[in-house]
Amino acid sequence: MRAAKYFVIVLALSGALPSFAQVPYERLMKSDAEPQNWMMYGGNYGSQRFSGLKEMTPQNAKDLRVAWAYQMRGGGIMESSPLIVDGIMYVTEPPSNVTALDARTGKPLWHYVPVVPRDFVPVGLFPTNRGVAILGDKLYLATIDDHLIALDAKSGLVRWNSLIADKADGYAITQAPLAINGKIVVGVGGGEAGAHGFLSCYDANDGKLLWRFYTVPRSASDPGADTWADGSWSNGGGTTWNTGSYDPVLNVIYWGTGNPVPDWNGEGRMGDNLFTCALIALDADTGKMKWYFQFSPHETHDWDSSEPPILFDATVNGKARKLVALANRNAFYYVLDRETGEFITGVPFAKQTWAKGLDAKGRPIKMAAELIEPSAEGTLVYPTLTGAINWTSPCYSPITGLFYVNARDGGAYYVKGERKFEKNNSNGVVGGGGGGMRPGPADETTTSIRALDGVTGVKKWEYKMVGDSWTGTLVTAGGLVFSADAAGNFFALNADTGEPLWHLLLGSSVRSNPVSYAVDGKQYVVDSAGNTLFVFSLP
Repeated sequence: MRAAKYFVIVLALSGALPSFAQVPYERLMKSDAEPQNWMMYGGNYGSQRFSGLKEMTPQNAKDLRVAWAYQMRGGGIMESSPLIVDGIMYVTEPPSNVTALDARTGKPLWHYVPVVPRDFVPVGLFPTNRGVAILGDKLYLATIDDHLIALDAKSGLVRWNSLIADKADGYAITQAPLAINGKIVVGVGGGEAGAHGFLSCYDANDGKLLWRFYTVPRSASDPGADTWADGSWSNGGGTTWNTGSYDPVLNVIYWGTGNPVPDWNGEGRMGDNLFTCALIALDADTGKMKWYFQFSPHETHDWDSSEPPILFDATVNGKARKLVALANRNAFYYVLDRETGEFITGVPFAKQTWAKGLDAKGRPIKMAAELIEPSAEGTLVYPTLTGAINWTSPCYSPITGLFYVNARDGGAYYVKGERKFEKNNSNGVVGGGGGGMRPGPADETTTSIRALDGVTGVKKWEYKMVGDSWTGTLVTAGGLVFSADAAGNFFALNADTGEPLWHLLLGSSVRSNPVSYAVDGKQYVVDSAGNTLFVFSLP
C-alpha cells in the first residue's frame, strides 16, 4: 500500500450531509430487488444494464424533460456511469475525480481529487474514468495512474490507497472496479504501451492484494506459452481494461481480455496467442482459471475482447442454461454456457469480411490471409479498427429476452508496419504496434441500435443513428431503450419494436452509458454530453 503519494482535496460544499446507507454484499447480490438504486457499474452482477423501473413507458416517453444538470469542474471526455444509492449519486469526472451529488437536485455534497503526476501521459487511452464501485461504507476508485483507492462514502476521505501497477511499465486504468464479497476486482489497460495484462483482487477492508491472474504468459513454463512462437509472449498485451461480470452462485468472475502485441504484425508471434482476445472465467476466491474461450486466435486487427459480458438464464433446445453473451469487437455475437464455457451461438451482428463463419466449437473460419491480413499497401477489412462495438455497454432485458447493442458498420485499410519484438522482455514492447490503419471508403461508419434474440442472435429490429456513435444502451421494465448518437441526440425507443418515441439534442457528443434510478417514487434517467451530466424525468 502507498498512501503518502496522494493528497486529498475534499470540498464540503454546503449544508448537512444526508444519511448515507451501508451497502453490504447481500444488497449487491439482490440489487434487482432495489430498482430505485443503481449500485454497480453494469446495474447488476450480470451487467445486464436493465432497470426494473416502470414509470417511464412508450406512452409517456414524449413528455420526458431535463430535471437537473451538473457541470463538471474539469475538462476531458466524460465516460462515467454514476452509481445511485438511497438518493445519493456518485459520479467520476476526468481524469480520476469523484463527486457525490444529491440525486434529487444535483447539489454537490463532496468532491475528491487525487493528485495525478503532471508528467503522466497514458499511451493509447483517453484520460478519463468510467465509474466507482461501492461496498459497505466505502467507494472504490481506480485511478488513471494505477492506484486503487477506498473512499469513505459519506465524506470522500481516503480510507486506504494501494498501488496496482507501475505506470513506467505502460499501465493505465480507466475502468470501474467490481465489488464482490469482501473483495474488489480490477483490471488494467496499457496494451499499446506493451503492458502485460492481469486481473487483481484486493481485500475490500485494507487494500491487501489477495490474488493476481496474468492473461499473457510470463515465462516459457506458464500455461499458454506454447501458443506464442519463439517466446513472443514477452511482447505483452491481453490487458483487462473494461469491467467484467460475476455470478454469485457459481462464485465465478467473467472478464474480457485485450489483443496481443504487436497489433498489426503477427509474424513474430505465430500461434493462437493465449489468453488474448478471450473471455476468462476465474474462481473469485483464488483467481484460478475455470475455463476460457478465445474469440479471435492470433488477432492482427486490434479487435480485443474487452467488451462487457452479460449474464442471463434462458432455455436452449428445451434445457435451462446459465449463459454469458458478448457482442465482440470482431463483429460476432457469442453465447456461451457460463458454467463450462461451451460454445452455443455465434453469428455476425455487424458487417464483417474477415471470416466465413464459426465452426462447431466457435473458432473462426478465416478468409484467405491475403484478403484480411494487414499489408504494406493496406488491406480493406470490416469491421474498422475501433470495432463493431467498443467499450460502451450493451444491455439485456429479461422481459423481452432481447440483447440491445450499438452496432458499428465500417471498414478500414489495415497497414502492416515494422515488426517489433523483444524476446524475454517481461515489460513488453513499448509502441509495439507493428502498423496501423487508414480510414475505409469515404471514411464512412454507420451505427445502429440492434435488438438481437439473446439466445440465437437473430436480429429483431434496428434503429439507425447519426454518425459514428460510441454510446451504451439501457433497457427498462417500462418497455424503453435509451441511448444517444454522435450528434448528441439522447433518445428513447420502444424496446419491443425499436420505434423512436422521443429525443433531445444535448449539444455535444455522448460517450457514456445511461442509467436509471428513482427517488421518492420518481424515476430518472441519466447520461452525459460534453462536460455536462443530464438527468431526465417526467413532469
